[in-house]
Amino acid sequence: LEALGVPFALRVASAHKSPRYLLDALAEYNCSAEPLVFIGVAGRSNALAGMADANTTWPVITCPPTSSAFGGADIYSSLRMPSGVAPLVILEPSGAALAAAKLLALADPALRARVAAHQAEMTDSIIAADRDINR
Repeated sequence: LEALGVPFALRVASAHKSPRYLLDALAEYNCSAEPLVFIGVAGRSNALAGMADANTTWPVITCPPTSSAFGGADIYSSLRMPSGVAPLVILEPSGAALAAAKLLALADPALRARVAAHQAEMTDSIIAADRDINR
């Protein structure tokens, strides 16, 4: 997000351990006139993303941390949400940040240009790597 010039705030809350606190925090953000995207990082049951998504109209992206616990099957808690609850699931934090930036860029042409420049830089780095390996 920093690389794309997207302002952000870091918060800590839990759908299980501090549900009222989570709902109060969401209520604060729900009043925002500026477009928002929530990125939730939670593992195991990942109720955070579903709880957040069910209580806001802003997009929610869940980015569950990599875990070898449960043979990786804890990812299913991020994928199987109740009807009417639809957080996006992106496993890599950088991918979640890029997706959030793209969503916000729908209403921000300057951000859309920064995303395009970022994509062009990635393309250029791949082409340069290909040239270097094939010399």
